[in-house]
Amino acid sequence: MDGLIASCNELGNRQAATHNVIASRLEELKAMLQTTKDNLEKDPAAALAHMKLLQEKTKKFQLTKTQKEYQGALSKFGKEIERRFKQDLSVIYHSEAFADKGPLLRRAIAMHFIREGQFELCDLFVNEADPEEQQELREITDRLKQQFEKMYSIIQELDDHLLHHAIQWAQAHHDELIKLGSSLEFNLHRLRFIQLAEENRYMDAVAYSRQYFGQFADKHFSEIKRLMTSTIMSKMERSPYADLRSPTLWADIRLEFQRDFCSLHAMSAQSPLYTSVLVGTTALPVILKLHKIMSNKKTEWSQQDELPVEIPLDPELRFHSVFACPVSKEQATEENPPMMMPCSHAICKESLMRLSRSSRNSMRFKCPYCPSESSVDQAVQIYF
Repeated sequence: MDGLIASCNELGNRQAATHNVIASRLEELKAMLQTTKDNLEKDPAAALAHMKLLQEKTKKFQLTKTQKEYQGALSKFGKEIERRFKQDLSVIYHSEAFADKGPLLRRAIAMHFIREGQFELCDLFVNEADPEEQQELREITDRLKQQFEKMYSIIQELDDHLLHHAIQWAQAHHDELIKLGSSLEFNLHRLRFIQLAEENRYMDAVAYSRQYFGQFADKHFSEIKRLMTSTIMSKMERSPYADLRSPTLWADIRLEFQRDFCSLHAMSAQSPLYTSVLVGTTALPVILKLHKIMSNKKTEWSQQDELPVEIPLDPELRFHSVFACPVSKEQATEENPPMMMPCSHAICKESLMRLSRSSRNSMRFKCPYCPSESSVDQAVQIYF
């Protein structure tokens, strides 16, 4: 990538130089035209002489060379990109991975349309589905559509800076939001307080705070104090409370509402299809490089249902903890799940069975990390 970055920097420098030359020449040309205009107004009889002089002066304004140099650098950069990113993705595509998965893929697509608020597009997609799948697809999407139509109607109101229905929804789900550890309900009331203050309705804002802030005092007392103090500031934009007038507050509350709404319905904030595509595209460079190395060494990828290398993912794309058995050093799988012994130490099931078989006492065995003894039937499976 270093060579590509260098080419990009070179192109940027060339573009800046070309821009400066063109801008300078245009200013000079503008001044010459103005001078010629003034001369023509003063001496109309000498118009031909003035125009001939202007024509001679403009000959030096030819920018063909400068433009050619810039186009050459641009063309070089384009070829560099094509050379470095011309990848044949078919070499890492395994068609058998999607064999008999058509119905699942179509369901994921239909659900994605709903998650994105594209309800009409979802209906059209379902109507064009195979008759054998259509009924099941319609039942799934209809249930999901009812939930997300409500969510998007409230989101539209938030985009219009209307809080009434969002607050009603949060109040109706007060207990569930508390269990999630969410601050959505308080943040909605907070935004309504700020909205009243922005309208210079300070007494209404204070009355509103007395009505709704009390129940949140234990967790948000410091923030409530800031809100109340901010009402005495005549110029909020220049005060320590300027962040309370930030235009990003509405975008933040929109995202928070969407996230908590999805959480209450046991769904991720992002569409699973979107997340899958994002993770897949993130992994592509690593897998392509791996394929190239393995091809050069004439080796094959022999493992099923797992990657031979770890794919670096951002924290927001990690959804499940990965358990590595401290005995075998292997990652847990569905067939070899983590098991916790009565002493609270955990190992994989296969390691547990090996310890049991190797023990002199067939009924009990010693934990590999402490003196405690237990039997296989005392171990319980761990779910992350």
